[in-house]
Amino acid sequence: MVTDPIADFLTRIRNAQMARHRIVEIPASNVKKRMTEILYEKGYILKYKFEDDNKQGLIKIALKYDGATKEPAIRSLERFSRPGLRQYAKPSEINRVQNGLGIAIVSTSKGLMTDKEARAQNVGGEVMCYIY
Repeated sequence: MVTDPIADFLTRIRNAQMARHRIVEIPASNVKKRMTEILYEKGYILKYKFEDDNKQGLIKIALKYDGATKEPAIRSLERFSRPGLRQYAKPSEINRVQNGLGIAIVSTSKGLMTDKEARAQNVGGEVMCYIY
């Protein structure tokens, strides 16, 4: 049993990239689906597909690599807030990731969004992870 499904999501992507896999399968949840959509919108993954099985469903993610050097598009996935220590921030307190080159995924009252969107809508929330 996984006690932190978000950390498991990030670790599966990180491990698949280190092993140079093209596709990674992850058990689905609504939060993970939205995180996958954000990764796709920001260009960190190639494609994704939500599949229904008779349980909770699967997310299939096609990972993105640089054509010439074969380096992964995602250099770092870091869990910030965790079950033992939740990290909340006001819109003005949300730190920029890699001086604006990366993103932070924030869980707000208006749903999951990036740090830039949260600042633009002037909403704070739980800072889930940093990606760059």
